[in-house]
Amino acid sequence: MTDLDLHPRPAAAPWRQRVLAQAVLELGMTLRNGEQLLLTLVIPAGLLVAFGRTQFLDLGTATDPAARMAVLAPGVLALAVLSTAFTGLAIQTGFERRYGVLKRLGATPLGRDGLLAGKAGAVFVVEVGQIVLLSALAVALGWRPHPHVSGLAAAAALVVLATVALAGMGLLLAGTVRAEATLAVANLVYLVLLVGGGLIVPSTDWPSGVTALQSLLPTAALADGLRAALEGSPVGAGPWLVLGAWTAAGGWAIRVFRWE
Repeated sequence: MTDLDLHPRPAAAPWRQRVLAQAVLELGMTLRNGEQLLLTLVIPAGLLVAFGRTQFLDLGTATDPAARMAVLAPGVLALAVLSTAFTGLAIQTGFERRYGVLKRLGATPLGRDGLLAGKAGAVFVVEVGQIVLLSALAVALGWRPHPHVSGLAAAAALVVLATVALAGMGLLLAGTVRAEATLAVANLVYLVLLVGGGLIVPSTDWPSGVTALQSLLPTAALADGLRAALEGSPVGAGPWLVLGAWTAAGGWAIRVFRWE
């Protein structure tokens, strides 16, 4: 007669199912966070309306609404990627790390790779929503992009590269300093790059010394690449090389992220 197992151990769900559940959880927390919504949608949409309808900001030779939006809209899309992949991810992860959430989740069947995959899934879903909503608003304000199929593919590839690069930098920040410092630094970097990161005012409209520095930033590379790809022009080698280098650095930062 065999002994009965009075304490059966439930089998863990498949890895893909665990990652999907974590991604849904991460997405829900993002959508319920007022500060996150401010960064991801309210500020980018406000910039589109404010600068797309007025001449307050000089956008080079862009004077009519369609020409202004051709410069402004891709930069705002790049800003949306920055807000989600870097600022929002860094702040949320920093506080999760402070309260021991990451340590506990990493010890569950989800594992550390599953947790990172869930976060990545949530980031990409939010970015898709941002791009759809902000693009629709930009079109309503006069944006008339002319991308080819290859241009859309290039734009998608640029967004993926920039997301990996910025997410890696965000996780590096969250895993290096205290949560309060992460909050302050992430918001400061967001503001600095918003003003001088080649997002709203193209890098070519700045003085030569500033342009040379901006050309090395992932935000300027993404914005300039999107402007070319979405207008049907070939993307030069510069944005690909810059984003490739930052993506490699971001991948390294993700692997050395400290969980405790």
